[in-house]
Amino acid sequence: MAFGAEELRVLRRALALALHPFPAPAQDLQDCLRLAEAVDEATREGARLRAFLLADLARYRAALPGTAAGFLTLLEEAVRAGYHPVADDLGALRALRGNPVAAALLDRCGALAEQDVRRREARRAVPASRSHARTRLTALPGGLAATAAADTGKPAQEPAADPAARPAPSSPNRNRPVPTPGEVFPRRRPATPPAPPSQRLAAV
Repeated sequence: MAFGAEELRVLRRALALALHPFPAPAQDLQDCLRLAEAVDEATREGARLRAFLLADLARYRAALPGTAAGFLTLLEEAVRAGYHPVADDLGALRALRGNPVAAALLDRCGALAEQDVRRREARRAVPASRSHARTRLTALPGGLAATAAADTGKPAQEPAADPAARPAPSSPNRNRPVPTPGEVFPRRRPATPPAPPSQRLAAV
């Protein structure tokens, strides 16, 4: 899509209005609206032309090998327009590998197909790596569980202890006799009162 000098002038005014809003004349606003409508129409026309080109390419590919020249021309035009060849296109090019144009086009289309495969693999690998990171965060002490507990206000659950590591409760000795209250609370014997002075003298 190419813009003429007048269209570029309108586009420059539209960008100036977007960056520095100020009251614009009615004529400038009308020019911007007309430019937007023209761009939309050009986009729709480009989509229609692309659909026609791909339809012709499919017809020429189905009629191979008698339409090899037309197929190669249409495929090269489609690739220049941003089309990425599919498996049927690559298979047709391999069948026409004896043609120098087809061989060169096969190298170009093969590189595009390899880029598509790598892009899809990278897109599939992103969710898996995110899931792995979430699992590691959950396993670490104070990971996602602590964050969720802080958000909800509830204490994080402690990890369950290993039952084998818990000390076994001591079993009471069933043969031991039950202690009497006197054994549990022994009475203190009163101290012997001192002898009166007369008895002490008599003892001497």
